[in-house]
Amino acid sequence: MIANSAFDARVVVMVSKKFERLGWQRYERSKERLLSDKDCMKKEWNDAVESWVDFVRNGKDYYREGLNNPAAFELIGDVAGLTVLDLACGEGYNTRILARKNAKVTGIDFSEKMIESAKKEEEREKLGICYRVMNATDLHEFSNNQFDLAACFMSLQDIKDFRKAILEAARVLKCDGRFVFSIPHPCTEMIRVHKPETEKIRAIERYFRTMQYTIEWNMERLTKPFQTTSFHRTLTEYFDALYRSRLVVTRFAEPRPTQKALQRYHGLQDVLNTPQSVVIGSVKIEDCSFGAG
Repeated sequence: MIANSAFDARVVVMVSKKFERLGWQRYERSKERLLSDKDCMKKEWNDAVESWVDFVRNGKDYYREGLNNPAAFELIGDVAGLTVLDLACGEGYNTRILARKNAKVTGIDFSEKMIESAKKEEEREKLGICYRVMNATDLHEFSNNQFDLAACFMSLQDIKDFRKAILEAARVLKCDGRFVFSIPHPCTEMIRVHKPETEKIRAIERYFRTMQYTIEWNMERLTKPFQTTSFHRTLTEYFDALYRSRLVVTRFAEPRPTQKALQRYHGLQDVLNTPQSVVIGSVKIEDCSFGAG
């Protein structure tokens, strides 16, 4: 009996170690895939920088100019004297708007090329903006309760681990600080669900199916086409992430173009009766501890 018990114990240890190794290997493979996804998405935006800068800075992004920015900045309100973090700021277009409104702004993006372009513009128009290459899911360089406002303009849908990004935004906000973000409307966004790549459907047709998809940026007003990766999620998923990060939703807007914008940007006729985006405002509650389940 003693010999058999010793043999059984050795077998248990061997089997346990084997499963431990398999589990670790699966973890490493999962981590590699995640890193690979991040690298691929970063490369997409690095490759797009030249076309994107021209698109944004030369007024070709009429959804930004005539629809989403007016609604987002109306919801944000006065930022004079506030410390502001612009998450996934890209080449810094909206970051500069915040700075011109007398906010003390820090802009971060995981794309080195986008931040390089933002810094060059800062050299030309000195607004006191601090730019850093940083992933929105890991804001370790910032302390808890550091910012009055965190904003994320039409970018959160492109962040794979959006829950971690929201949690990090909440962490670096001061008590009663605000997190404001805009995203494509989860009910009406156009998504590619299968090949051929040219075929798209409205998300409402498969609303509850969270999915990753490719955006083909090939409009005529672009100097060069490019593609990026985005994620369809439900409003429930976004609101749940806010709740778990102890951010209370205070505003919800579905932007509509003004008559002035319609006269200037005829392409906005498409969203006169169907929302293209949502803007959500939230506040960090007084209990500023983290790790809520």
